[in-house]
Amino acid sequence: SDWAQEANNYAGGGAAVESGRSSGDNADRSSRVQARLKQIYRKAVLPVEKRFRYDYFYESPFLSDVEFDSKPQVMLVGQYSVGKTSFIRYLLGRDFPGQRIGPEPTTDRFTVLLNGPEERTIPGNALSVHPDLPFRGLERFGVSFLSRFEGSQLPSSVLKSICLIDTPGILSGEKQRTNRGYDFTKVVSWFAERADLIILLFDAHKLDISDELKGAIDALKGHEDKIRCILNKADQIDRQQLMRVYGALLWSLGKTMTSPEVARVYVGSFWEENLQNLDNADLFEMEEKDLMKDLAILPRQSAVRKINELVKRIRKVKTLSYIIGYLKNQMPALMGKEKKQQKLINDLPNVFRTIMKKYNLSPGDFPDIQQFSEKLKDTKFAEFHMLKEEQISLLDKCLTVDIPKLMEELPSEKDTPEILRKKMGDMNVSNPDATNVPVPMRADKFGKKADEGANPFGFSEENEDNYWALQDSADRLFDSFQALGPEGGFLPPNVAKDVLLKTGLGKEQLRQIWNLSDIDRDGYLDHHEYVVAMFLCDAVIQKKKPIPAELPSSVVPPSKKALLNS
Repeated sequence: SDWAQEANNYAGGGAAVESGRSSGDNADRSSRVQARLKQIYRKAVLPVEKRFRYDYFYESPFLSDVEFDSKPQVMLVGQYSVGKTSFIRYLLGRDFPGQRIGPEPTTDRFTVLLNGPEERTIPGNALSVHPDLPFRGLERFGVSFLSRFEGSQLPSSVLKSICLIDTPGILSGEKQRTNRGYDFTKVVSWFAERADLIILLFDAHKLDISDELKGAIDALKGHEDKIRCILNKADQIDRQQLMRVYGALLWSLGKTMTSPEVARVYVGSFWEENLQNLDNADLFEMEEKDLMKDLAILPRQSAVRKINELVKRIRKVKTLSYIIGYLKNQMPALMGKEKKQQKLINDLPNVFRTIMKKYNLSPGDFPDIQQFSEKLKDTKFAEFHMLKEEQISLLDKCLTVDIPKLMEELPSEKDTPEILRKKMGDMNVSNPDATNVPVPMRADKFGKKADEGANPFGFSEENEDNYWALQDSADRLFDSFQALGPEGGFLPPNVAKDVLLKTGLGKEQLRQIWNLSDIDRDGYLDHHEYVVAMFLCDAVIQKKKPIPAELPSSVVPPSKKALLNS
């Protein structure tokens, strides 16, 4: 029809609407946040860490600038042959250097996957001293670990936005643990502290949690918000078995993870092969989409995560300084120092309680008593430094003034559309359909026909249920729609009315256009209805077309077709 042809030719602009695109040069908000965090850490936090030996007591080296600038990291942990390396291969859509896949324990090292112009592996010793990578802190685990640590570099669109960390398959039995040559749980803890997302993988056929896996999960304590669990290879069992296996996994995790919240578990088959059993195909497809969405939004949340990690570190540094200052203050001036030190170590629970009450501190900010007392035995309290109130004041200022001010740089629901666009930089970031990490989704894997929606040029006209002639215009008009300040994704009637009146059309014409555009009859215009309204106004003004009695099928958004048909 003529109207369908008009919709195909509509460019998403014209006399009906002015573009809301900002012409200013928007700075990258993540870079601004990172620069400010580095400044806060160097001036206020690092001097206190050095004074009270934070790196020794928490076994966490001082932060370098490159750690603030690093990409979001995703670490995969699980027993051998649960599909960690296959999952990474599925994400990347290709093999990678150093890849080893098999039913036996194949991955015997920590592998960091990095984006680069050429395919190559980088030895661990070279990786740990690379000036642009945040792995210098791994030197403390020695050559025995670094010889089992490597980088895998390859050109990848996924790795442009995130960094993936593959870990050795976790074994059971004392012999395998002692043969590693390094402390596996401490290395996992080091990576967990820096990771944005930690994925725990389980095989549907072996849900037993070995001692070493339990130790690794214990090492993740304090990072529960980052953990996501995957029940992999779930297509190899039927629906009834899956229900029992899922319940058994949650029961096992409940006894292992000391968290009151239920862990988020994604169920499916996370590799490129088609499902073996299609009983739960729809469930697996939805679960995979949810997981991929979790991965896709990581780059957007990177700045918030870095702020969160620094706040946690500042609170621990502040508590440590009070503890060390208190212990130093309790020491005698001349005689009986060793005896007094031993008495304080033996009475550490009461010491912690005293400090907590005196300085109004939270119990969650204190270190583990057992580990801390072991560390104290190898020190001399007489050599500790006294507490400096000005340093504590600086830390308090960071928590109460500097970081809250920094949080104002991030998007907030209180922001006006103009301020929001300035903070977000690239306008497309606010488009809910945009993703930062290209992630795989194949319809044929789930027993369906090839998904036309995966085609970047959209659906064909033959696909009447999903084809929309105005899809390209919708993408172009998204910025101008956001500039009008929609509330919860909808333009209020008064705002939409002002926009339509500015077109210069008569009242009766606008009434007809509104009736056609407000498809769900709720008195508001969402993004898609706004696009339809702008298209109709443009066609009437520019092409002198009469307003149609009803919308052609190709102009109706796919999400509204069921409403219109009913």
